[in-house]
Amino acid sequence: MFRTRFLPILRLLAILLAGNLALATCSAAVDDPEAGSLNKPGRLEWFRDQGFGLFIHWSVDSQLGVVISHSLVGASPEYTDRFFQELPKTFDPDAFHPLDWARLAHLAGIRYVMFTTKHHSGFAMFDTATTPFGIMNTPFHRDITKEVFDAFRSQGIATGVYYSPDDFWWLHQNGKMIERQVPGVQPRNNPGLMQYDQAQIRELLTNYGKIDALFLDGEAVGLRDLAWKLNPDIIVTRGAIKTPELTIPGMPLPGAWETCMTMGTSWQYQPQNEHYKSGGELIRMLIQTRAKGGNFLLNVGPKPNGELPIEEEERLREIALWMFVNSDAIYGVRPWIITNEGDIWFTKKKDTLYAMVESDQPWPRATWKEFTLHSVRATANTKVSVLGQSDQVVEYHPEIKPLSSFHQEKDGLHVRVMQTQRLQDNFRWPNPAVLQITNAEPAFTPPHVQTTGSIAEADGQQETLQGEVLDMGDSGSLQVTFEYRPILGEDVNSRASAWMATPPQSVTKPGVFTEHVDGLTPKTSYEFRAVIHHPLLSIYGADIAMKR
Repeated sequence: MFRTRFLPILRLLAILLAGNLALATCSAAVDDPEAGSLNKPGRLEWFRDQGFGLFIHWSVDSQLGVVISHSLVGASPEYTDRFFQELPKTFDPDAFHPLDWARLAHLAGIRYVMFTTKHHSGFAMFDTATTPFGIMNTPFHRDITKEVFDAFRSQGIATGVYYSPDDFWWLHQNGKMIERQVPGVQPRNNPGLMQYDQAQIRELLTNYGKIDALFLDGEAVGLRDLAWKLNPDIIVTRGAIKTPELTIPGMPLPGAWETCMTMGTSWQYQPQNEHYKSGGELIRMLIQTRAKGGNFLLNVGPKPNGELPIEEEERLREIALWMFVNSDAIYGVRPWIITNEGDIWFTKKKDTLYAMVESDQPWPRATWKEFTLHSVRATANTKVSVLGQSDQVVEYHPEIKPLSSFHQEKDGLHVRVMQTQRLQDNFRWPNPAVLQITNAEPAFTPPHVQTTGSIAEADGQQETLQGEVLDMGDSGSLQVTFEYRPILGEDVNSRASAWMATPPQSVTKPGVFTEHVDGLTPKTSYEFRAVIHHPLLSIYGADIAMKR
């Protein structure tokens, strides 16, 4: 499958050029959302410090346990009419107590909330003068967005507006086909829809107090600049920074970014065919996202009556216990010189390094473990402890002195530690322990790689991938390869396919390397990344699309 190798005419033209420029600008904003961003650097650093957010997907169609909004695409006229006319008549979440959500979120260590004020269907979960299709024309007849924001603010949690520029109700009212991501339905090509969206953004950013963040789930052109004009301190996330869905990038992305993750497989509440990730899996995703410099936006989907599904509550409470012990390793941190050494993931804050130890097996209480941290070198002021515990006593074991110790060797920092806290009755808390290491320094210089491009062949089944080893770090020889996958998922931000790897090559100096890939599916978009397999870990270049 692989083989290696290194005045009317002028006016018309002006209109066409302007249209092409607008399309190019929009395309550039999708490819590089940071282009033209007015997010303030200081506010972006504040956002990065928060680290952990709660996404809430909830709308009128939660009553059906159906995918949020998207069932309208390709639906029959009868289904569409029932959706727009009948569903609002039965939406009455009588068990909606947003303070319960907010208190649980606070306990779980959530620092900001992102609420679906309007998803693609166009149903407004806020009090708006722009449309009758909203919460104020339901039996509930209360401003859910206001109550959510008031509750979360009372718990010290920053507020964020999720907003969809796509609006299926508006398209239907204006005789247009209901669909997404085609030019004919975009606000930039529908002045009425653009004005409608702008009016709703004005309402959301002026009627609900200080809004800290805005997530534009669609083309941000014409909306994000309005948001910055209304509130220069607002952080536009999707639409101005990278926000991958259901995936964690292989490498730290530069600057602020945010991965959006479901607890199960769906965004909105679905009572059937749902398979939830374990609390441990979600904690590991949080750890790995923070080790790579990103924020972790974890989704919940309330039931139609306003309660959180018990599976979601249980997972938030498991995360709450872990964060209660270990949140110092999550807030205000940045990446270490490498993200991880195998199952040990790193974050750093000022003079403190955190090493978060993942394991397939629980670490039994009152047992010693030894680790060698190859990327860490001790100094005269280094101290090592286990985060959250005193290192002084083990309950019911007065004979054990659980003081952490370490010594430096040529191959790294050797650490001997014991987990002593009793966090569960069975003495076998299954989630990662965190080592706290102060006043240490890097022990080596890691190599760096970048993904540079690709060359397609005419039949659409073959492509030559290109990468470059920028420097070797401290290594004399390295293994390099590429990983690639089809871009399959709900939209350009989500991924549903596993990475496939090319055979490794050995390199002994910086420079370009290539790989020929065969057997690709024609008319399918792919992305790829260059990879260095260092003895300690894999180091990735950026994910970029193949030029097919």
